[in-house]
Amino acid sequence: MVISVDGMGGDFSPEAIVEGVVLAVNEYDVDIIITGIEDKIIKELAKYTYKQEKIRIVNTKEIITPNEHPVMAIKHKKDSSLYKAIELVKNKEADAVLSAGSTGALMAGALLIIGRIKGIDRPALAPIMPGKNGPFMLIDCGANVDSKPKNLFQFALMGKIYFENILKTKNPSIGLINNGAEEEKGNELTKAAYQLLKESNFNFVGNIEPRDIPNGDTNILVCDGFVGNTVLKMYEGTVSTIFHILSDEIMKSLRSKIGGLLLKPLFSNFKKKFDYTEYGGAAFIGIKGICIKAHGSSNAKAFKNAIRQAINFYDDKIIEKIETELCKGNTQTETENN
Repeated sequence: MVISVDGMGGDFSPEAIVEGVVLAVNEYDVDIIITGIEDKIIKELAKYTYKQEKIRIVNTKEIITPNEHPVMAIKHKKDSSLYKAIELVKNKEADAVLSAGSTGALMAGALLIIGRIKGIDRPALAPIMPGKNGPFMLIDCGANVDSKPKNLFQFALMGKIYFENILKTKNPSIGLINNGAEEEKGNELTKAAYQLLKESNFNFVGNIEPRDIPNGDTNILVCDGFVGNTVLKMYEGTVSTIFHILSDEIMKSLRSKIGGLLLKPLFSNFKKKFDYTEYGGAAFIGIKGICIKAHGSSNAKAFKNAIRQAINFYDDKIIEKIETELCKGNTQTETENN
């Protein structure tokens, strides 16, 4: 397997990117092409020991930044590290693309350069999130601000295939994020999507209220990208705030500092359970090639785990399995709400 990596994407590029690539090469024995400013990448690679034949560099002169318009950046910066990384997948020189850079540009590039799986109307961003009782998937998490009921149905289908294979969970439970648990709750989109999911052969458990999301009792949570992105950012902000509050309280007095030392193993386990670096990145599902979006602030460990996610995606043939399900006609549900 060959993975193309955007070497200039993310808050800590190229340092964290290169270190994560080296860790992945040494642990997974995968072949990687890093796109970016060659001199800077070579300088970082010189710090490490690795099989040099496993890493190749494609030199580029441009960088797409998060504050640029995604579509315009992809159209006008064809010598950027992100564009070249995506193009390698399009040209079959790589099996997957991975970036910690602009989410919008990665999604725009994947759609414009690689294209969608035939039968999928809209791809979706699907991170794996830490929950109290286990990890869960949030789909869509920002790729589609406006969606139709059929789109949410396809998100559930793709999420089911991904979750079954990557997290080895048979017949995962699927819920619809809504403002109430009752079937009649929600707007026109969620009401129509509810009926499609209810009539499917999925393990649909109904509506899930936001307050129940952190429990992780439902494997796959389906929503449009506006709701999903809001939930994701609120979730990340809440976890970060809790850690900071605990830290501030522990440092207030000698007594609390001693208590903090005694509880350090507990806090360490808690932090690990809710550490995004354990999951690596979010898969952009529905594209004809493997696309993984790593967190913008990814350190080397997070990037290495994002590479592992791409490898699992490839080994478990997720794209082929989605195509097979579509051929079976699982999404051919006739409804006026489509």
